[in-house]
Amino acid sequence: MNHPERMLLSGNEAVALAAYQAGVALGVGYPGTPSTEILENFARLGGHAQWSPNEKVALEVGLGASFGGAATLVTMKHVGVNVAADPLFTAAYIGASGPLVLVSADDPGMASSQNEQDNRRFAVAAAIPMLEPGDSQEAYDYTLAGLRLSAEYKLPVMLRMTTRVCHSKTVVRPTPPTEKPAAPHYVKDIPGRVMIPAYARPAHRRLRDKLTKLEKSQFARDLLTTYGPQDAKLCIITSGISAVHCREAAPEARILKIGLTHPLPMEAIEEFIDANDFTDLRVIEEGDPYLEELLRANYIAVEGKPEMYRFGEFNVGRVRRILDKDRSPEPPPTPGKPPELCKGCPHRTVFQTLRDRGCIVAGDIGCYTLGVLSPFEAIDTCVCMGASIGVGLGLRHVLPEDQARKVVSVIGDSTFVHSGLTGIAEMVYNPPPTGHLLLILDNGTTAMTGQQEHPGTGRTLDHQPTGKIVFEKVLEAMGVEQVHVVDPWGDTEKFEQLVDSCLASGKLSVIIARRPCILAVGKIKEYERLAQATACTTCGDGGEG
Repeated sequence: MNHPERMLLSGNEAVALAAYQAGVALGVGYPGTPSTEILENFARLGGHAQWSPNEKVALEVGLGASFGGAATLVTMKHVGVNVAADPLFTAAYIGASGPLVLVSADDPGMASSQNEQDNRRFAVAAAIPMLEPGDSQEAYDYTLAGLRLSAEYKLPVMLRMTTRVCHSKTVVRPTPPTEKPAAPHYVKDIPGRVMIPAYARPAHRRLRDKLTKLEKSQFARDLLTTYGPQDAKLCIITSGISAVHCREAAPEARILKIGLTHPLPMEAIEEFIDANDFTDLRVIEEGDPYLEELLRANYIAVEGKPEMYRFGEFNVGRVRRILDKDRSPEPPPTPGKPPELCKGCPHRTVFQTLRDRGCIVAGDIGCYTLGVLSPFEAIDTCVCMGASIGVGLGLRHVLPEDQARKVVSVIGDSTFVHSGLTGIAEMVYNPPPTGHLLLILDNGTTAMTGQQEHPGTGRTLDHQPTGKIVFEKVLEAMGVEQVHVVDPWGDTEKFEQLVDSCLASGKLSVIIARRPCILAVGKIKEYERLAQATACTTCGDGGEG
């Protein structure tokens, strides 16, 4: 594929382009803002991309591809790494046979997330190398560098992005690699891939040896970039998008941008500081004082940011305030239009019904979380993907009977496949005395992140027909006593009667409230029409659908 010398790309588009040009054999992940567009663009370029039911499965599939010698890209948002942490920590011991890059897209300021955790901590805890791009060009370059690094050190590599880098567009000059990865081929290595204690102990030592070698490598030094006048007295040590803000906020400063932020190339950083006559050493970084703590632990006397700047995204103005040591209250952000459920959204009927009955609602992650806002105010808890079922069961177990009978769990269709099935296992295995009611809001898409497919839609990432998980059959097979399917918008009276009946029954009940998302219904009908036409053509009945 030929590409122009200059392209205007978002960070997500740049990662996809680099992965495609590098010959990545498989891109796998779970959709979540701000990471979603990486795999969608990878697929548009012609790459093999697929959505997994959740991030843990995505990483496991990616690891399997890597064990087969293939170059692999695994993508997820920051909270997705929590779900993938179990295989991630052991994957570092095992290593990567084919190069594997894991994208963690962090969300400082919580533009679309329930927390703003700093996943640089994950790289340290899991003991994997981490690269931090600051713009689209670096997103492209660091994806290629991450694949090279993974291939050389036989380790998974984290590419830590942030919302601003993922979604902002900057100029990219593609430099496709001339060599493609080797063809996939499995080589048996039981001691290297089966982490029983006898094999894991030496694997841990090998891992630490690799990280020590990487810390002192030329690769790490090559990812140290400096900006600003040679004779500057102010030195700013930074990484990622913060470096872009620093260059504009403090052109008079000497800026040291660190590209490999784990393991931190401490020896090279010390050499840079010793070679200059700085009188003021500052660290500018979004989120946790990660760099500050590491530098101080190595006896480098840097000054970080006040605690008030730990929260939210940086911009040029905030960086200037930090450099000026301004601790005065920041101006409040300009209020925007509050989000709301779409007019005609089938979830509206659900939350009106729950609100009018005074239910205690354990909610979940999805566009339906907006049921917490006026005029519904019908969600009482929201913790993480899939937590609605477990939280609801916990409430049912301990509340007085009159309150317990009002507890309802609400979960979306994509979230149910993501992490709701184990909640059903808990519900059947440890049923509360009053029973329980779960509502699955099945709108036929992963609406919150842009209408992606999931295993319950029967379509792949590129909307082609595939196997479909039928929720009612799964629930019945798992032992749920009462399973109902209803259109909450088309038959509101029946829906309300079902809710009343299930709440009064004292049994384990699931109501699948099924109606397509109003924004996706046209696309869904077109996908189904094309699938039917294809099936008719294949079976010889013509293409009339």
